[in-house]
Amino acid sequence: MTSRDAGCGAFLLLIAAGTASAQESGPTEGSTTNLPAITVDAPARARHRAEELGPAGHAGPQTSAVTRVTIYSTSPLASSGGGNGGDPDKVPGTVTTVDARQIERLNSLNVTDALQQYVPGVMVSSVSGNPFQPDVQFRGFTASPVSGTPQGLAVYQNGVRINEAFGDTVNWDLIPTAAIASVTMVTNNPAFGLNALGGALDVQMKNGFNYHGAEVDVMGGSFGRIQSSLQWGKQVGNFAVYGALEGAHDDGFRLFSASNIRRFYGDVGYRNTDSEIHLNLGAADNNFGAAAAVPIELLNTNYSAVYTTPQTSTNQVGYGNLTGKFDVSPTWTVDGNLHYRAFSQHTQDGNPTNAQACTANPNLLCYNDGSTPAYGQNGQQLSNPFPANAFLGENDRTSTATTTFGTTLQATNTDKIFGFDNRFTVGASFDRSITHFSANAELGTFGNDYVLNGSGLFLGSLNSADGPVGVRTVNQYTGLYALDAIDLTNKLTVTGGGRFNFANVQIQDMIGGPASSLNGTNDFSRFNPLIGATYKITSGLTAYGGYSEANRAPTPLELGCANPAQPCILATFLVSDPPLQQVVSRTFEAGFRGRQELGPDLGTVTWKFGGFRATNTNDILSVPAPNNQGFGYFANVGSTRRQGIEAEAKLTNKSIEMYATYAFIDARFLDSLQLASNSPFANANGNIQVSPGDQIPTIPRHRVKFGIDYAMTDALKVGADMVYVSSQYFVGDASNQASKLPGYAVVNLHSSYQINRNWQVYGRIDNLLNNHYATYGIFFDKTQLPNFVAGGASFSDPRSLSPARPQAAYVGVKATF
Repeated sequence: MTSRDAGCGAFLLLIAAGTASAQESGPTEGSTTNLPAITVDAPARARHRAEELGPAGHAGPQTSAVTRVTIYSTSPLASSGGGNGGDPDKVPGTVTTVDARQIERLNSLNVTDALQQYVPGVMVSSVSGNPFQPDVQFRGFTASPVSGTPQGLAVYQNGVRINEAFGDTVNWDLIPTAAIASVTMVTNNPAFGLNALGGALDVQMKNGFNYHGAEVDVMGGSFGRIQSSLQWGKQVGNFAVYGALEGAHDDGFRLFSASNIRRFYGDVGYRNTDSEIHLNLGAADNNFGAAAAVPIELLNTNYSAVYTTPQTSTNQVGYGNLTGKFDVSPTWTVDGNLHYRAFSQHTQDGNPTNAQACTANPNLLCYNDGSTPAYGQNGQQLSNPFPANAFLGENDRTSTATTTFGTTLQATNTDKIFGFDNRFTVGASFDRSITHFSANAELGTFGNDYVLNGSGLFLGSLNSADGPVGVRTVNQYTGLYALDAIDLTNKLTVTGGGRFNFANVQIQDMIGGPASSLNGTNDFSRFNPLIGATYKITSGLTAYGGYSEANRAPTPLELGCANPAQPCILATFLVSDPPLQQVVSRTFEAGFRGRQELGPDLGTVTWKFGGFRATNTNDILSVPAPNNQGFGYFANVGSTRRQGIEAEAKLTNKSIEMYATYAFIDARFLDSLQLASNSPFANANGNIQVSPGDQIPTIPRHRVKFGIDYAMTDALKVGADMVYVSSQYFVGDASNQASKLPGYAVVNLHSSYQINRNWQVYGRIDNLLNNHYATYGIFFDKTQLPNFVAGGASFSDPRSLSPARPQAAYVGVKATF
């Protein structure tokens, strides 16, 4: 019996045992109370579920005695600290919040799983091939841990922007999931600063004022997964403390893709009638094997196959954040924070190489061709120690160390203006990040398993594309913003404002040689406006609409690799600093949202329907170098447009919670351009012709989600989720000439049984139908390495895929005190 079979059996036994227990001693169907019963029965020290965050591990309504107040993030500090957000019904944009109850329901240490399930326009893909390092895509904009990915979403944690300075990447593995109180997707709001082209994700963490008690959670299952979390919170008078620890190990279903997660988060708070202060600290130390995309010919033979390894990453972070909220008068509130963050990343990436035996003298190594010398770090031409029939490669190592210090100050006033209710917010932020980045390339040979074996020979700086890199970069980001929302009537609210962003990016070469062309200073500035309105048509129906702009400054990584004549290994070897233009997005958004009470038995229906249109100018894409696997450069590619509709409906009553969402996204290039590509339709120069109206790759047009939770008894709950994502074009097929990567549908099941007031057992099955599908596809250079599985024959298919995890089952136990 496999671990997957054993997990499925345990899951079915869990449901059967719960049903039998209910038949023997549980209440009758007519006595079923609100979902789940622990909300009623929990001991006083554990009532944080009922009082603050909702039921533990289940999606369901609160008890009737609990009133939930939603605070929507209208600026980076709007809900950090004590909470100072706005009424969500007065926001001229889409309002989507995922709370701790919904996150717990999935029993996952990946907050991105909850985002994919509950936010209509979100899709999660696995570019890196590791479940803890996913790409999150919303409306065709991405927040990714993969260096070189154009980042179009800003992510904040307790009011602090956590897009890493060097490449604006978002390392989701560093966010402690158990400690999250809520995640809000903010759209149509430039107050969130740089990268908020498609929106911003505002992550708010728990503290001792809103979490009381202790919880221990342990889960294990398929592919060697074992994970645990511990959290505890307590309030004593005006003081409160909260702490969370998480750990996980997963072998991965792909070869060489094991993961280890270690995370901590803590908060100490003080509050009185007119102020609240928090000091929160966090740390993480995680390492991964990233299997990445693999040729489809290898996948057809072995679904766990990899192509060129090692591919490993180690992420470490430590941070501190001091926040404060002070009511300085009945109508003025001042919020602020001081934060420090230290981030470190070390990667290894096995790749084919341009080094080869020299034609005239095979005892020496040449570079790019058979005559140009390959130099070592001592400046001398390298000798060739490799067998004549060896397949050469290189292990590209990088080290990134970033320290960030910043502060934000914000004031909010609620004085009436000419008798109209009004909410005015003004703020300023400053962040300074210093990054030390280095990279080198060790030559080696590939075995028949595509594992690169190192030789101890390193390429030197005279090999401009592969030589060692050492740079120091400084990012200084300054922002000034103001927002005003005025109630012109008791139904009409008009919001206006904007933000001025100034970005200064400095790059300094620390080695010399050809890389000295990296030296440079780049300044980017822009004011981004916002105007919008909401109108409350009835008590249960609101219309909204608005227009906003946002910008993204090129990162040091992009600026250091933007020369088509000198392509570099993306995210590794920076070679020159030609100018790039900042990306500007202009977004229109409008729609309706509503709420309808159906009665005490039928429950409540909430829904929303809206459309958006976002046009980017000077969009930046990573462009692969033709016939040069792994190499490329960043370029402005003119204008692009992303537009679509989003719809969502939820039904909640005493025993059922059900939701359904749909998103349509149409993403297209608006200008003609030529792009380098490994597409089979590329011309003799390795280029494809992109025409206006061609669809942007990796952005599926249709996304459908459905979920249901049902309380079979007070103790036993069962549920299911479904996600459907339509087909998408491969990376490298911006001309839309090749067949698409097929769409997919995934069904997941989950169940829990409350043994008593303190103990719960639960289980889940992911990918119930065991579908084999891919979430990401790219064309690769099929000439650089042979198909060892086929006896050394050449690859015939240029498609390379990132396969999704097959069926997996997990069981766990949760103790709450």
